[in-house]
Amino acid sequence: MTTLQEARRRLLVRAPRVATTDPGALSYFLIGGAVLLLLLIGVVMVLSASTIISIRDNEGNPYADFLSQGRFVLIGLPLMLIASRLPVGFYKAISWPALGGAFALQMLIFTPLARGQGGNVNWIVIPGTSQTIQPSEFMKLALALWLGVVLARKGELLREWRHVVMPGLLVSLFAVGLVMAGWDMGTAIVLVMLIAGAMWVGGVPARWFVGGGLGGVFAVTLLVFASESRMTRVMHFLGIGEVDPTGAGYQSRHGLWGLGTGGLTGVGLGASREKWAYLPEAHNDFIFAILGEELGLLGTLLVLVLFGVLAYGLLRMIRRHPDPFVKVTTAGVTCWIVGQALVNVGVVIGMLPVIGVPLPLVSAGGSAMISTLLAIGVMLSFARTEPGARKALTASGSSVRRSLAIVGGRLGRRHG
Repeated sequence: MTTLQEARRRLLVRAPRVATTDPGALSYFLIGGAVLLLLLIGVVMVLSASTIISIRDNEGNPYADFLSQGRFVLIGLPLMLIASRLPVGFYKAISWPALGGAFALQMLIFTPLARGQGGNVNWIVIPGTSQTIQPSEFMKLALALWLGVVLARKGELLREWRHVVMPGLLVSLFAVGLVMAGWDMGTAIVLVMLIAGAMWVGGVPARWFVGGGLGGVFAVTLLVFASESRMTRVMHFLGIGEVDPTGAGYQSRHGLWGLGTGGLTGVGLGASREKWAYLPEAHNDFIFAILGEELGLLGTLLVLVLFGVLAYGLLRMIRRHPDPFVKVTTAGVTCWIVGQALVNVGVVIGMLPVIGVPLPLVSAGGSAMISTLLAIGVMLSFARTEPGARKALTASGSSVRRSLAIVGGRLGRRHG
């Protein structure tokens, strides 16, 4: 048995019997802790990276972009908390309506509500306001939940080709097609990673991934040749494109300069030079470059370690949770959030051509922030039902309440 097959077998086996000393709530705390720290770093870095551009674009107000991002965080955090308290059965029940709603929302890109940017038409404006949302961001969570229900229900039937195709693969390809209709190749790639992760843990035979990989390479090649901007970016990445320093390689070059300038410890928070309108999308897709410039190699490694902790917590839950729906949905969300983070970092450090996906929980972006925090809330809900977690969380809550009562009693006697 190969190493890859052995790793898959470990993810698919039933959760072992939990010993009394097992840290049942460890996944919950790893996921929640990593997300909160990434969110804190993201808020600070958006403030630092956006001030100069915000002064230029918002009549001298350096905090406009930061306050906009803060608003989305303040919306997303309560939604995450609510999502974390809902039962697993609720998510199974809403999976089909959620996917239908996501499809309906995405189809609005074909209406006058659609808005475009950078060649992509993947936003819609909320009627009566100037606020736009990106429907494809909410498609990710809806598709992960739907695949969890469908693949978990089929189980061993997935060994037969027709059960893989109907309805899982066809509906998934339809979702990717809707996103590509707006020419958003970056989000489409993230969706493909999500689908692959869910199907892998769901038990789809490995031969499907070989065929899917070859088909994906062919499809991406066609899409690259179909777009002049994509072709230019790929040619520059391969070193066979134009050498104009203000052309296709401008953004990548300045991102690498920012990382290189930071050295080990960085030039200091707020002291970035690249954010002075040299690096496009400094507070969005290329925020990792500003982070490396201001906080250095140590700052970038901290972010990577936190994503590693998040991945470990999610994979641990896949390994230990007895519910196949939870396993499959968590696998999809893991490949979405962690996979997207790896793609973003790969682009910034020059290992991938410029694709255009934000760094989850760190980059600026309203729809992406809210949908990611909602997904994390769902993951926390799942982690609460992991074997041994409920008892451990109850014990932790009791310990905290007892400690607060003791401290409160002592303060009361001191002032009495």
